[in-house]
Amino acid sequence: MRVKALRAAKAREAKLLHGAPAQYQALDEATRTAQFVRNKCLHYWMDNQSVGKKELYALCKHLAEEFEFAAKLSSTARQASAERAWAAISNFYRRCRDGEKKKGYPQ
Repeated sequence: MRVKALRAAKAREAKLLHGAPAQYQALDEATRTAQFVRNKCLHYWMDNQSVGKKELYALCKHLAEEFEFAAKLSSTARQASAERAWAAISNFYRRCRDGEKKKGYPQ
């Protein structure tokens, strides 16, 4: 199985060349789970004040305990999703601090 990661503007994509249907399904499931973790991190940040990167990593561990499909994703992949959420949050704060007109609230 050959997997090549490509960096897109908003999300990470993966390209599987000549894979079996089960491989495509597993790749889609992993992508959806990573998006789920990222969205949960963003919602946690929206609902709670003064949330830092450390709390988002702890949330990843909690999500793995709470949801079986999140536990199937490796801890490194879950933390990478939290890292992308934190990057969106920190960029939002930077744009606010710099006084830019379009702040781009994290989604």
